[in-house]
Amino acid sequence: METLRERKKRHTQESLLRAALELFTTQGYERTTVDEIAEAVDVSQRTFFRYFAGKEDVAFAVQQMTEAAFVAAVRARPPHEAPMEALRQAFLEGWDAIRETVESVVPVELHLRMYRTIDSTPALLAAHLRRSTATEDTLARLLAEREGVDVDTDPRPRIAVAVFGAVIRVTERQWCMGEDLSPESIRTLTAAYLDQVGSALTGNWRTARGR
Repeated sequence: METLRERKKRHTQESLLRAALELFTTQGYERTTVDEIAEAVDVSQRTFFRYFAGKEDVAFAVQQMTEAAFVAAVRARPPHEAPMEALRQAFLEGWDAIRETVESVVPVELHLRMYRTIDSTPALLAAHLRRSTATEDTLARLLAEREGVDVDTDPRPRIAVAVFGAVIRVTERQWCMGEDLSPESIRTLTAAYLDQVGSALTGNWRTARGR
């Protein structure tokens, strides 16, 4: 059972997180200082650094939680599922659980607004790609373990994860450029794009015209 002290610490951490994301999405990541984040919660800079290593750490805190939830969802998929299907179903069927993970700390709308901030901020976009590479390595090793292959000698786990990760990045970008920023919108868009993976990779894109 959570103690009063633990509840207070969690409340402070979540308050700092919400304040940081609000500032990042309204006035910009580069223009926001740690002092401003701490001041918004009425705590000291020292208190901020008890919970987060810096601005980048707090900017990606929720994403780190969702990625951990997704990895857990992949790990829980039935062993008979093919690798790409396991990734697809972990995302689509685990969407509600991932959403609940987000809602436990910040409003989903705020988390989704942060996607646009990341996409439009070079420093954050670079960090996002770096972090995504680390997550993809974790997923590749997980798929290799599921399939009983060696991730260092068999290229298929990394290829499968690379394709899946590319689809996620494309849908994130398309969603960020659209007007519908709802959680259901990005889920629907991702499902539609994942449905095209097979035909995009192995199908003939040419029409019958000119034959």
